[in-house]
Amino acid sequence: MDFGALGTALVMGIAATGSAIGIGAAGQAAIGAWKKCYMVNKVAPFILTVFAGAPLTQTIYGFLLMQQMKSANADPAFLLGLGISAGVAMALSAVAQGKAGAAGADALAETGKGFSQYITVVGLCETVALFALVFSMVALG
Repeated sequence: MDFGALGTALVMGIAATGSAIGIGAAGQAAIGAWKKCYMVNKVAPFILTVFAGAPLTQTIYGFLLMQQMKSANADPAFLLGLGISAGVAMALSAVAQGKAGAAGADALAETGKGFSQYITVVGLCETVALFALVFSMVALG
């Protein structure tokens, strides 16, 4: 079995799984927030889609790292460990981002205020995935 190829595939799959979970959480909250707006004849802010879609980027990071790992001449055990650990870091970042986005969507729809503060917290969650991507690429040499 080629453990390096397995690690290369896992980074993408694990990161994408986290994206799906995060998008699901934030998307459900955005839909619920729009429903609340419609029930009181209030304009439903389209910007809530930003919160719902934010966790998607971790899939892109998983893909970028997968591409780098495919062309790396590293030890197969290292690639397996890197793929799993970076994939999990990206996935958990996406899940946290989805939860933060869910709270932001609910708060923004209710108050109409605070978008910049809410999106800042969503961005902080994103930073973990970016660090995992960059530091993993550095480790690949």
